[in-house]
Amino acid sequence: MGNFNNFFFAAHLLDVAVGFKTLRTILQSVTHNGKQLVLTVMLLTIIVYIYTVIAFNFFRKFYVQEEDDEVNRNCHDMLTCFVFNLYKGVRAGGGIGDELEPPDGDDSEVYRIIFDISFFFFIIVILLAILQGLIIDAFGELRDQLESVKEDMESNCFICGINKDYFDKVPHGFDTHVQREHNLANYMFFLMHLINKPDTEYTGQETYVWNMYTQRCWDFFPVGDCFRKQYEDLMGE
Repeated sequence: MGNFNNFFFAAHLLDVAVGFKTLRTILQSVTHNGKQLVLTVMLLTIIVYIYTVIAFNFFRKFYVQEEDDEVNRNCHDMLTCFVFNLYKGVRAGGGIGDELEPPDGDDSEVYRIIFDISFFFFIIVILLAILQGLIIDAFGELRDQLESVKEDMESNCFICGINKDYFDKVPHGFDTHVQREHNLANYMFFLMHLINKPDTEYTGQETYVWNMYTQRCWDFFPVGDCFRKQYEDLMGE
């Protein structure tokens, strides 16, 4: 699509986010609670529409602004009024009241104050805070998951699941185990070997492992077992 318009070449910069784990986590924090975010935005839009109906019927005169002898009517119909409230009101730090003419001395001043404060409370204080909280909580949850996985990888063998304390009874026992006996890369290379090898040339063991792999069953991993444990069990007999 970049050949059609140079604008699309800018999308290639997103590869930077794919190449760094931290940036991937940030992107995932937005999509992790995607359903809740969409529903919250829908609720925010509905509430803004309710306030638009109220403003259109009772406070439309405050939306008329004069700039350089030109009258700017921001609420001359429902659609314009709704777009103005959604665009200006949600972005304003103090709500829609920051964008309207002040009600000083007007007969509806008290009602306008209630309108402005309630809009600020429900939209700015509550709903926008919920949106931010969903993203922040998702980022924290994903970060905790990554830390948990990292901690588990450092304290347990990925293949057999035996804790490093069992192997570290001898110097460098755990490091030797995960590098030589249960090296994760060796298992990955073996699976890649099966993927690239014609199934008609499989040995009996390779056929067994391939069938388990296609069923996403990992029983062929020696969970809870290793050569050292087998040796100790044999010596115990």
